[in-house]
Amino acid sequence: MSKIKKEQLEKIQKQQATLNGLARDIGILEAQKHNLLHQFAAESKEVEEVKLELEKEYGQVNVDMETGEYTEIVKDE
Repeated sequence: MSKIKKEQLEKIQKQQATLNGLARDIGILEAQKHNLLHQFAAESKEVEEVKLELEKEYGQVNVDMETGEYTEIVKDE
């Protein structure tokens, strides 16, 4: 049976190992991304719940995130 040169084999083995490592890293990053998206969705849901609580208590308002002061939102009729 014929073989390629040792240097060529080592080169393609190294390239394949690099590709495998990159594919593993991509998989890990995708799993992290998936988890972060779930956390983001959960936090967004909580934000909406707090907005509803504030709206029930104060009506529709804009809140200054630094001071906590709020101004009413005036709707055009």
